[in-house]
Amino acid sequence: MARHKKENKELLAYLIFEADNSPAFIEKVKAEAGFMFSQMPVRSYEAAKYLRKILRLLGKYIKFMASKEAETELLINFCTGYIQYADRRTSYKPLRTILVRQVEKTRTAIGKLHEDLQYDFITDYNAMLNDAGKNLSWFDKDSYLL
Repeated sequence: MARHKKENKELLAYLIFEADNSPAFIEKVKAEAGFMFSQMPVRSYEAAKYLRKILRLLGKYIKFMASKEAETELLINFCTGYIQYADRRTSYKPLRTILVRQVEKTRTAIGKLHEDLQYDFITDYNAMLNDAGKNLSWFDKDSYLL
C-alpha cells in the first residue's frame, strides 16, 4: 500500500507515529496552517488559490484523523486564520465564498457532535463569528449563529 501513492505513505506515517496522540497532532496541524496563513500572498486571486491549498491540506489531515471533534477544531482554526490574514477590503467573490462555505461546514460539523462537546465548540464558533462580524464588513454573522 505504501508504494503506490504519496497520500498512502502519509496516512501510514500518521497511523504509526501520531495516531496515539491526537491533541499534539492537531496542534502541529494548526501550527502548519498558521505558518501557511502568514505566507499568504496579497493579491486576491493568489490568496484564494493559497486558501484552497490550505483547505486541501486540512481536509487530508481531517480524513486521516476521522474525528468530528478534530474536524470542528481545525475548521474553526481555519476561519480564525482567514479573518486574521485575508484582505478585509476585497470584493473578490471567490475569496469571500471560501469563508462562507467553511463557516457553513463548521456549523454542520458542530451539529453532529455530542451535546457536551457542542457547548464547548459553540462558544468558540460564536466568538469567531463575532470577530468576523467586526473585521469583515461584508460578513453577516447573524445568519450563521447557533
